[in-house]
Amino acid sequence: MSRLQANALLLLAALIWGSTFVVQQVGTGGLQAITFTGVRMLLGACFVFPFAFRQYRAMEREGTPVSSLHWFGILITGVILFTAAALQQYGIFHTTVTNAGFLTALYVPMVPLISFFLLRRRVHWSAWPASLFCLAGTYVMTGAEAIQIRVGDLWVISSSIFWALHVIMVGTMASKTKAPLIVACGQFFACGLTGTVLGVIIEQPALADFQTALFGILWAGLLSTGIGFTLQVVGQRFTHEADAAIILSSETVFAAMAGFIFLGERMNNSELSGAMMIFFGIIAVQLLPMMRNKARDLRSP
Repeated sequence: MSRLQANALLLLAALIWGSTFVVQQVGTGGLQAITFTGVRMLLGACFVFPFAFRQYRAMEREGTPVSSLHWFGILITGVILFTAAALQQYGIFHTTVTNAGFLTALYVPMVPLISFFLLRRRVHWSAWPASLFCLAGTYVMTGAEAIQIRVGDLWVISSSIFWALHVIMVGTMASKTKAPLIVACGQFFACGLTGTVLGVIIEQPALADFQTALFGILWAGLLSTGIGFTLQVVGQRFTHEADAAIILSSETVFAAMAGFIFLGERMNNSELSGAMMIFFGIIAVQLLPMMRNKARDLRSP
């Protein structure tokens, strides 16, 4: 798969996630954050399982099975995913979608920072200004005057740290295992089982709560989790995690578009300017490395 195709998959994942933001606030029925997170992830795992099992059997036939160390890495990835999703979901319940969209995007500049300072990985210079540009664009698009720190905002801010770690772990595991579907399914099961068990113990949901949340579970489970996160895993196998974080940040733009289409919301000039800044950052982080590589090829004998 080419880098351009991988980035297109990540952009499609961002489109799905952006449309799910509203569902996460109004479509959860009586379920609380932990249980809703667990159930949606379990549904996503069941959706991906047939494809992951087929990939698993193919790897066994080729004599390249997933090692115990890789399974442990997938488990850790799932636990990080659960932490990020649960914190974000709890925050969405206690703040506005506007605030949640902006504050979740804080993971964008965190990815190259973590990669560079903690993992000692090389990051193309374009990722730094592009990350800041995307973050500034998200701030402009959501409206600076709308940002007021609340309790829910603090939960979303904490989730952004784990989203950044998740982006890095997904890219790492997808590259090491060369089995993106197994990584996706494995992390969903780890996240879903953790959330469901903890949710039943801590939140003690009733059967009626699941019934009222059925639409949200189906939407978030099949589309956002089953398809969206799988596209992320497949795409990140063929692109850098810093690039992936910037592309995935466009979910805020798609969230605004979903609000326009389904809720009749309108974007003012400030919001349109912010959306353009985000797309500029996305384009820059893709084109600048390609231009540098092309120039290097032309100089080569």
